[in-house]
Amino acid sequence: MLREFRYQARAANGKPIQGTVLAKNKTRAKKLVDKLAARHHLNVTAIDPKKDFLYYLKLPSGKTLKGRQSAYSKEEVIRGLKTLGYNVKKVEPVLFDIKTKPPYSAIMMFVSLSSFLLKEQMSYDKILRMLAEEEKNPVLKDTLKKIESELKKGKEGTEVFNRYGHVFGKFPAYMLGLATKSGNMAEVYDATAKFMERELDFKKAMKSALIQPLFVVFAMILAVLYYVVSIFPQTANLFLRYDMQVPPMTAFTLQFSDYLTDNWGWIVLIMIAPVLILLAWWKTPKGRIWRDKMIINLPMMGDVMHKLSIEIFFRVFGAIYGGAESNIETIQASAEACRNKYIETNIKEITIPLMLKEGMSLVPALEHADVFNRNTLSQLKSGAETGNVLSSARMITVFYEKETTYKMKNITESIQVFIGAFIGIVITLLTIVSAEIAMVSPPTPGMGGV
Repeated sequence: MLREFRYQARAANGKPIQGTVLAKNKTRAKKLVDKLAARHHLNVTAIDPKKDFLYYLKLPSGKTLKGRQSAYSKEEVIRGLKTLGYNVKKVEPVLFDIKTKPPYSAIMMFVSLSSFLLKEQMSYDKILRMLAEEEKNPVLKDTLKKIESELKKGKEGTEVFNRYGHVFGKFPAYMLGLATKSGNMAEVYDATAKFMERELDFKKAMKSALIQPLFVVFAMILAVLYYVVSIFPQTANLFLRYDMQVPPMTAFTLQFSDYLTDNWGWIVLIMIAPVLILLAWWKTPKGRIWRDKMIINLPMMGDVMHKLSIEIFFRVFGAIYGGAESNIETIQASAEACRNKYIETNIKEITIPLMLKEGMSLVPALEHADVFNRNTLSQLKSGAETGNVLSSARMITVFYEKETTYKMKNITESIQVFIGAFIGIVITLLTIVSAEIAMVSPPTPGMGGV
């Protein structure tokens, strides 16, 4: 989460200069300020983080009013409150001033409510003021107040919202900024809310389809390993004391347990090292492209993921088409929003250069990217022929939204059935092994082992 830092400096002619930067911590802020100072020949005198303070005011009635205010120093809060005519009793910094990004649901709620209120013809400054007062998250509350203040000063909406991309997210901030110069803010906000809703649905579906089943399988494997390595040998070794011949499944399980006990270090290293290497590679640009290319080529899940990225691409395309400054900007923003680095890269490195350098029209340029399926391209061609690409884009969005929702539900149910079968098989095998060893009887004392 980025924080705001204020720097104070003096120019070469002695003129005092003040400005702000956004950074994760003071070390990073200092590096940014040092770059500015070197470029403009400034002598930096101070760098102060913006912090939250609690203030206590004494009202004429004798009651004490408590509030919270962000500022660079305690003195600023006191000075500001006294300027407004308040009797300041006490001001103290917030003990644990931890800035965390607002939850995705809170941002989506802000966008949805803004869309509704814009349709009701409420002015945008009133919407920001009202939603800021109702907001419980301190970071989002403070951000909305700042946005209202900066827009009132005449700053451009795209610049203001992009400044707070670390709060809203890169793409929602871009869309909300674009809405301020759009002819229909309500429509853009509505499209952004729908995009965010679909993204949240996608995350939930991924959690249900992949993350939860993987966690269940991993927990089941750990439980089985604990049983095989710790519990089972303690029982089976009781029979080995009598030099008895144990059943074949019991003998195999004991050998496997001994092997795991003797070589657990190498086994863990062999299993974890490739995963760590793969995760590290996925953080590189080439690794992300390869990963996302493999994702859309997966059986079953890959087709859904591919169509979901296409849906998001055309949802964004349809939302900002005509509102952006150029078609290239629309395509680039749509590619960045599609949540697939492979598709995004192909569009940026193939489609956009073909349109800019060779003057190729939209549909053939998209076809050369080789990331859209035949049905999508066919629908776009029909729209291009009738002169209504926007209508085709919206039709593709609606069609793939319904298809991916239905297919994702079926995949989730199929995976849950598979997980249930897996757990049943594992429990059955453990039961058979346990039953086998339970049938072994030790020799009766005094019978000579007979």
